[in-house]
Amino acid sequence: MKNKIKLSNGALLGIAFTLPALLYMLFFIGVPMIQNIVLSFKNVNVYTFAKPDEQIFVGLANYRELFTGANSILLKAIINTLIFTVASIFFQFIIGFGLALLFNKKFPGCSFFRGVTMISWLLPVTVVGLLFKFMFAVSGGIVNQFLMQLHLIEQPIEWLLQGTPAMVAIVIANIWIGIPFNMMLILTGLTTIPNEIYESSSLDGANKWQTLTHITIPMIKPAIMSVLTLGFVYTFKVFDLVWVMTKGGPVNATELVSTYAYRLSFEEFQFSKGAAASNILFLILLCVGFFYIKAIDDDEVM
Repeated sequence: MKNKIKLSNGALLGIAFTLPALLYMLFFIGVPMIQNIVLSFKNVNVYTFAKPDEQIFVGLANYRELFTGANSILLKAIINTLIFTVASIFFQFIIGFGLALLFNKKFPGCSFFRGVTMISWLLPVTVVGLLFKFMFAVSGGIVNQFLMQLHLIEQPIEWLLQGTPAMVAIVIANIWIGIPFNMMLILTGLTTIPNEIYESSSLDGANKWQTLTHITIPMIKPAIMSVLTLGFVYTFKVFDLVWVMTKGGPVNATELVSTYAYRLSFEEFQFSKGAAASNILFLILLCVGFFYIKAIDDDEVM
């Protein structure tokens, strides 16, 4: 006789609650992802879009052309995305960590100022992009005016019209958006540390630096891992901020994988190549997700 698997009432109730979410994910995320993967293996463009008979299977041709084409931009876009992501995460984490340590202490106006810092996270990204675009404008931009008042520059800098300054501008804008996210997650981790541990370390003669490096950071390691991983995922796929500020320019200096995939699909109407570029973005983020899961599993084993 075959063994029959019997599910308890609790298990059936859990399945009943998760099934709608699972069906939603499969229909609205799983199906489009599969369609996008299939699309990347065809030759769909503005000429063949309405002609299914001419949408032939081309295998990895789209991927090869993206990497080895005469005017290949994908490699530059990947490098730009890595620079943008690493620079943003580094400063977001450092500033967010410092603010979390500050707001973890009780002082007059703590709740008010902590709430004020959330404004940059709550604003729509397109609004933030327009705000920083005006701030970094050549004529009348507050950044140039401020630097000239301090006599750090003699003439206005064309922030969004030059390669390196444009990258600096979008990184600064993204840092401003992401600081509250880092601060709140780290602050949540700090609240889980019992005060008794700090009191014991103080009695043992530990200074503030030793307390930070040997108690605080190790005990909020899961929160730090979550902040860095989620920050990488969110930042690596940023699109709207960069598109509003620079549209990937000047001369592809701020072209990211996300903006390049959008440009291929909806400006050049090379739909299969756009799908291939977005799949490459997805694979990179998938690898990061697997790395995070493995790191968490290894940490739990230890």
